[in-house]
Amino acid sequence: MSSETKNSLAQASSAYLRSAMHQPIRWHEWGEEAFAAAQRENKPMLLDIGAVWCHWCHVMDRESYDDPEVARIVNDNFIAVKVDRDERPDIDSRYQAAVSAISGQGGWPLTAFLTPDGKPFYGGTYFPPNDQWGRPSFKRVLTSIASAYLEKHADVNEQSKMVEQAISQAESFLGRNGRFSPSVIASIVKSVLGMFDERNGGFGQAPKFPHPGALDLLMGEYARIGDERVKHVIVTTLEHMAKGGMYDQLAGGFHRYSVDERWVVPHFEKMCYDNSELLKNYVHGYQVTGNGFFAAVARDIIRWMDEWLSDRERGGFYASQDADYSMDDDGDYFTWTVAEARAVLDPEEADVALLYYDINEIGEMHHNTAKNVLYVRASIEEISARLNLPPERVRELLASAKKKMYAARLERPTPYVDKTVYVGWNSLCVSAYLDAAKVLRLEDARHFALRSLDRVLSEGWRPEQGLLHVLSYSDPKANRREVRGLLDDYAFTAVACLDAYEATADLSYFKFAKGIVDAMIEKFFDPVSGGFFDAEVNTQDGGKTLGVLSARRKPFQDSPTPAGNSVAAIALLRMHGYTNEESYRDKAEQTMEVFAGVAAQYGIFGATYGIAGVHFSQPHTQVVVIGEGDAADRLLQAANAVFALNKTSLNLTPNETVAQNVPPALAETIRGFAGKPSSQAMALVCSGFTCQPPVSDPEQLTHMLQEAGATPTKH
Repeated sequence: MSSETKNSLAQASSAYLRSAMHQPIRWHEWGEEAFAAAQRENKPMLLDIGAVWCHWCHVMDRESYDDPEVARIVNDNFIAVKVDRDERPDIDSRYQAAVSAISGQGGWPLTAFLTPDGKPFYGGTYFPPNDQWGRPSFKRVLTSIASAYLEKHADVNEQSKMVEQAISQAESFLGRNGRFSPSVIASIVKSVLGMFDERNGGFGQAPKFPHPGALDLLMGEYARIGDERVKHVIVTTLEHMAKGGMYDQLAGGFHRYSVDERWVVPHFEKMCYDNSELLKNYVHGYQVTGNGFFAAVARDIIRWMDEWLSDRERGGFYASQDADYSMDDDGDYFTWTVAEARAVLDPEEADVALLYYDINEIGEMHHNTAKNVLYVRASIEEISARLNLPPERVRELLASAKKKMYAARLERPTPYVDKTVYVGWNSLCVSAYLDAAKVLRLEDARHFALRSLDRVLSEGWRPEQGLLHVLSYSDPKANRREVRGLLDDYAFTAVACLDAYEATADLSYFKFAKGIVDAMIEKFFDPVSGGFFDAEVNTQDGGKTLGVLSARRKPFQDSPTPAGNSVAAIALLRMHGYTNEESYRDKAEQTMEVFAGVAAQYGIFGATYGIAGVHFSQPHTQVVVIGEGDAADRLLQAANAVFALNKTSLNLTPNETVAQNVPPALAETIRGFAGKPSSQAMALVCSGFTCQPPVSDPEQLTHMLQEAGATPTKH
């Protein structure tokens, strides 16, 4: 193809697919047309699954898919299909399971070879253009697979059947259920603590991921029992992550993960869902420790998300920022040479910044050894002593250096921001913003979160049809493709609606939550074995079940977003707390039981299941502040200062306490205090649908919450 010629991906909606429209490969989108072509021509299918933020996807695009010789081999021997894993996680998850069964590894880019009916028989991830690193060249793989398909057809079909069976068993959990016991929570906590890196914080070895669910589970444990060892793990991890290169020291926000155990060199892509869950971590870290540094990091994450991942006009959170700005780049936008730093700073600022961020002539980046990842190497006090400057002067110089370096960075070519708004990820961000707004008193964050949720509910929810998965695409000129909502979209959005109700006392959010939870049950719940399937059958792709999409999955592991079944159970339990409808709790219990027999074995990857276990096994605590003005505000602040996984807080005016203005079980719980005018604000601490006597003193409220098993922030 000439550079002016476009393949069929020019008609795609997704930014990742559209980025390949000029490649000489005759790409197809996933759909009936591709499968019909494969069967008509009796060719195997080449399936590439990736994402617009994926560095190695771009590398393979440049090295192989842009190569005319590779294109000739592919076009002659295969039907090539490209899938965006963000747009179609249901496709990705099943073929990830297949390639893991074949090769023992998964990830992106995912490269799979399929029979004409979409059954995988071989695959891997990144293949280099030449034989290297113990991997065969992509051309050799292509020619070998094409020959095998023609000459060893029976073997190929036999292999595809074995792989299909592995997919169906990957997350079925049949025969592994059991009664849920709180001991499972203790086992998961023990497993997480056993992986702790004492020297660097975090869990496990390189590459190192942040595991937000595990951190929240540990913070819930510390808030409940006050174990100093658990606190040490929390504080060490949060501090090391925020001082490392995985954290963007100039703009705020976290990169996806660290390639080393010290959190220094990241994979530079920045995802909205990583930042939403880490935002919660730092807010909760502030609540349980009172450490102002954690609150500052939380505000900084919001600053970055506001600037880069927010549709300020319409509401909504964008999906991601790419790692690179070109095919030849590897984090150059985010990294610095000594010369680049000195060029934008005066000598005194440079002396401070180079020490603080460890900027040296030899940096950390292999492709350009002069490039340095910014991370905090020296403390203010150490720099003060070394440069013989007062600490306050060091802080001033560092602040001015940071502003100048960020301003200079903004002049560089900038990595692409995928402005696609995904319903589920958007809802994670809404919940995180509302959490931060409540604890840190950030009215702008609260307002934007509610606007973003309102947009989802107005544009992405129809009671008769359900939720969409994609609210809007990055390129406004692209054809709009309708992708139906998946379990994650429903579970995350139901929780966001409950969070919004608690932030506003607006009953419409509760009603939306109930409608979404009821639809989630209808569409995804397994009435035979319990638990939730990740997707409906025959709702995408024109009602056809293509490839291995007939395999049923019940997502249980956190990877990388919170597991759909665990969040669904939390949504059900919270809904039970507002309605006292036993069917919600029953379905939550059935969901917990599906995985009870294996949950402990999954350790850190079952952390959100552990959090759901806390909601299930410990009485929910509702703090209801009744009143207006400063006195009510002080009581609400006291309630919000406390962290517990199963605690909620709500501020109602006297008029809002009457039965028609609150959810049914809450109306019954606070009935004795409803609709009564009072000159004094009061707080009710309710658990198990009964309330303790009201209090009007914030300190007394704090003491009551301590007695209920939650630790307040200590200032």
